[in-house]
Amino acid sequence: MSYSIIGSDISIEGQTYSGATGALAIHPDGRPYHTFRTATVLVDGDRVSFKNCRFENTAGPGKEAGQAIALYLDGDDITLEDCILTGHQDTLFLAPLPPKEVQKDGFLGPKQFTPRTPRTFYFKKCRIEGGVDFIFGGATAYFDDCDFVSVEPGYVFAPCTPKDVETGFVARNCRFLCTEEIPQASCYIGRPWREFARIRLENCYIDRHIHPEGFADWNGRGEGGTVVFEELHSTGPGAENTKRPCWVRFTA
Repeated sequence: MSYSIIGSDISIEGQTYSGATGALAIHPDGRPYHTFRTATVLVDGDRVSFKNCRFENTAGPGKEAGQAIALYLDGDDITLEDCILTGHQDTLFLAPLPPKEVQKDGFLGPKQFTPRTPRTFYFKKCRIEGGVDFIFGGATAYFDDCDFVSVEPGYVFAPCTPKDVETGFVARNCRFLCTEEIPQASCYIGRPWREFARIRLENCYIDRHIHPEGFADWNGRGEGGTVVFEELHSTGPGAENTKRPCWVRFTA
């Protein structure tokens, strides 16, 4: 099932939204759903807030179902507090989309042709589960006291920060965790979906599942000099920084 929440100045509390659509499933139009038609919930509006809500896409692991979005946010000043998001590949999308798609039908979906408007989102005390690129998009997003839980090997963040936006994804006092069966050093904090991607970690705990390199490159974007990935005062078994790529900054 899918839900659309359209409108501004809306507050929602204590709701559960569940869906099971993956990108490899065939849409009624005869084409695969692709990524952006899989969302369990699409939010299109400004100043929308959620508290104690649950968003889930139960389509399954990415290798079987493909991308499967639980929550698609496209509006400004949207906040989530004490919420749980569960999925595998591409659990949470934070608009805007990149300017251009790489593959045909890559952006097929409800917001395919809308302007790429800068967005800002806030997450507080949320638990977000996933596998590959499970938090992705071009927004400015602040995560405070959140848990990012890897349920399969992959990447937590995949930002596509626009060129003229200074702040991408910021995790403050958060925890990078994993389920018990995840192998050691099998996951990464993030990788750049586009060439101006930005990630900043502040005072985060990083568990054993994070690879010593911490961040992965993607088509040479990290090496290109335009990606900004930063860490400040990381702790935990995955926080050792001697093997981080040369393009990762350790700021004071």
